[in-house]
Amino acid sequence: MTHHSGFVCFVGRPNAGKSTLTNAIVGQKVAIASSKPQTTRHAIRGIVHRPDAELVIIDTPGLHKPRTLLGERLNDLVRTTWTEVDVIGICLPADQRIGPGDTYLVGEIAALKRRPKLVALATKSDLVSPSRMAEHLLKIASLEDELGLRWDDIVPVSALTGAQVEDVTNVLIKLLPEGPRYYPGDEVTDEPSETLIAELIREAVLEGVQDELPHSITVVIEEMKLREGRPEDRPLLDIFASMIVERDSQKGIVIGHKGERLRDVGTEARQQISRLLGTPVHLDLRVKVMKDWQRNPKYLNRLGF
Repeated sequence: MTHHSGFVCFVGRPNAGKSTLTNAIVGQKVAIASSKPQTTRHAIRGIVHRPDAELVIIDTPGLHKPRTLLGERLNDLVRTTWTEVDVIGICLPADQRIGPGDTYLVGEIAALKRRPKLVALATKSDLVSPSRMAEHLLKIASLEDELGLRWDDIVPVSALTGAQVEDVTNVLIKLLPEGPRYYPGDEVTDEPSETLIAELIREAVLEGVQDELPHSITVVIEEMKLREGRPEDRPLLDIFASMIVERDSQKGIVIGHKGERLRDVGTEARQQISRLLGTPVHLDLRVKVMKDWQRNPKYLNRLGF
């Protein structure tokens, strides 16, 4: 039996459903998802194993008009990823009209010298009526003549309900070249534990904060260690993490009145991290200010961007 393997990246405007779809296809959470734009800040890899195939999905940040050095670097990451994959899945949410931002994105991909195979994904299909979906699919098909490209497939999908997630997976695998296995069969992501934990903390703090804050928050894991003196059957993992913001006023928002917001973040993140690692966790959260870190190359380099 021939074995197919390769790399697929999901692209789209911010909040197009890329991370939610990645998690749905992989079958568990490997990328954080939020209603806040520009949630994804790394190229997160999720891995799907089948007897005859291995599909590696790269969830990239949303392509956007950058207002900071961080934004420019994230856009560069997206464009670099385009040149390294076998298939690009372009997420075009069905509950939104295809606008200039979508056309620009698809046009940029169409202009690549080495163009991967292209699949259009009409995400969030659960939010629209059949007639609206038909209209949306016709508009997606019309981009072929408008922008000079060819879709290898167009698939409606709802990551939230699971509708046609399996169809998307089958379409992507069908387009992969023959190749070997790249990862062990039980591995669903190659992200280090520290990165996944930092992302879960950031996801918790994103919920309920003001609109200008999400871009200003990042998380650093300072230290992780098993607490000494605990019985082997009752381990406890101590995690010390810092939430980085850009201004003192933002620090106050994250901490909240008498520390209430910070406690809520810690409770939610601790539950998610314990579920991920399968062990009880003690989470020590601090908030630090790095003035205008998104615009400072020294800070960006130190924070891994």
